[in-house]
Amino acid sequence: MLKKVLIANRGEIALRVLRACREMGIATVAVHSEADKDSLHVKLADESVCIGPAPSPQSYLYIPALIAAAEVTGADAIHPGYGFLAENASFAEQVEQSGFTFIGPRADTIRLMGDKVSAKKAMIEAGVPCVPGSDGALPDNPDEILKIADKVGFPVIIKASGGGGGRGMRVVEKKADLLKAVEMTKAEAEAAFGNPMVYMERFLQKPRHIEIQVLADEHGNAIYLGERDCSMQRRHQKIIEEAPAPFITEEERRRIGESCAAACRRIRYRGAGTFEFLYEDGEFFFIEMNTRVQVEHPITELVTGVDIVQEQLRVAAGMPLSYRQEDIVLQGHAFECRINAEDPYNFIPSPGTIESCHLPGGFGVRVDSHIYQGYRIPPNYDSLIGKICVHGQDRAQAVAKMRVAMDELAITGIKTNAALHRDLFRDPDFVHGGVSIHYLEHWLEERKARLAK
Repeated sequence: MLKKVLIANRGEIALRVLRACREMGIATVAVHSEADKDSLHVKLADESVCIGPAPSPQSYLYIPALIAAAEVTGADAIHPGYGFLAENASFAEQVEQSGFTFIGPRADTIRLMGDKVSAKKAMIEAGVPCVPGSDGALPDNPDEILKIADKVGFPVIIKASGGGGGRGMRVVEKKADLLKAVEMTKAEAEAAFGNPMVYMERFLQKPRHIEIQVLADEHGNAIYLGERDCSMQRRHQKIIEEAPAPFITEEERRRIGESCAAACRRIRYRGAGTFEFLYEDGEFFFIEMNTRVQVEHPITELVTGVDIVQEQLRVAAGMPLSYRQEDIVLQGHAFECRINAEDPYNFIPSPGTIESCHLPGGFGVRVDSHIYQGYRIPPNYDSLIGKICVHGQDRAQAVAKMRVAMDELAITGIKTNAALHRDLFRDPDFVHGGVSIHYLEHWLEERKARLAK
């Protein structure tokens, strides 16, 4: 087993990894920027190292500082969490070359699945269903691009091969706008990701966002832990997630889950990962794979009883998975609300000092958060400050639990998006379940129009 793990992240995920390590008797090293010196995971870690000033490129994204911190503290492994360098193949490579264990997939796997074109090709070869589109990157020839679009059928979406987080995408409704849209997306992709390659897919009208959680080890074992519905999102950023997804049949779950596990074995995947799909009219279409632990992993843990982070640690140590597929049984229903330090309706970030903080509790309630009274939320990073999760016997009970939990949540000194969650958990369409990825955007537009009258 690993002896000491350096956690190359901050906030709630750093605290989540730290707790998993402590339960397993693994010593922890917290790294932090100057802005995060008072963060909870820094206070609780066995050791801490300041790796630079507040800006991420000079701290959490600065690989030499992270490697040096591992060296001076005698860590034998590095956990990247999510975001920052978690899906950076060069970082994984440098960690391993420096003599440390990278708690995640191999660098070549991250590289394969991080490029949307190569990932889609690999999934087609593995038998995972994909959205109809171009076979790889779009050619430079305008006539060929138009032919591909005619074959795929309008509307189409142009995506950056190296994109992510909702960036590098453009929907094209009609043929006359296609070539200009391709050139604009290429320029954006080059500027944002250093990779001008783009590809084309059919634009689905009202899909849901369904993702499959997988775990795999070095010994050829791979399992799936059911699915999550992440359709409640704004500008491709998730707000609420739930597990399992409403109105997905056992047969659909088994079929898509087995194809994901088989794909893991084919590409020799290692660790935790998530296959993301668009789901429409009973069909799954692969869009990307996240080669890391997800923000929303707690709801899968609640319905399966599997500690995903501890499985990451075991796999990184060369141990086989603790579970077989037949051990995985979904029980009940779980929701996660992402709590952000931002205005609940215009989404302007709200950094500052927390004057008071009451977090919800009770049977079936889980809170993953690094905040506390007096904690100062820096303006330098993502606005996520915590996750409120609930687990009920069924979806209706889970909805009721989340309403109570959100009503209990009280944070002053900053703004949070708690009011938005309270509204959504009383919205009839969301409570019924199965809304599309466009639902929240339309809901917000309708709310704005009502208030303007």
